[in-house]
Amino acid sequence: MADRSPAGVVISGESLLFLTDEQLRRGIEAMFFAYRGFTADPDRILQDYSYGRAHHRAIHFINRSPGTTVNNLLSILGVTKQSLNRVLRALVDDGLVESRVGTRDKRERHLFLTETGQTLERALSEAQRNRMRAAFRAAGPDAVSGFRTVLEQMMDPDMRKHYQDGTDGAK
Repeated sequence: MADRSPAGVVISGESLLFLTDEQLRRGIEAMFFAYRGFTADPDRILQDYSYGRAHHRAIHFINRSPGTTVNNLLSILGVTKQSLNRVLRALVDDGLVESRVGTRDKRERHLFLTETGQTLERALSEAQRNRMRAAFRAAGPDAVSGFRTVLEQMMDPDMRKHYQDGTDGAK
């Protein structure tokens, strides 16, 4: 006979058999509210620069892959070229990002954070790391891999590949 978890989810061994619509709705709401909290600290920092979340995402992924191309960033962010160009123009003009012409293909632009950009990126990511660290401490060690597994399974396959390509392979 199957056991029931405290949340009422039927469990057979370790296999989750079903979730009710109400449990899924609560999970969706939790994601919305968690995202608000996750972005609140960086949003306050970005206000001082008159930047938004698009700037934050660009800074994050340029830092994650120094020398990434504009086309790769377009693919990762899923925004229009016009939108990304507006964001990159501001970051370059403000001295946070450097755009270099490709050595093999002169049409390519490779993106790097400047020292100023790296300083901003550290402040933004530290705020989010602190929030995640506190949440994982409160949730316990089993939550870390479970949370990441759920997020990975929610990603579209092409985004999961971008994510996995950007990780160091540590699980």
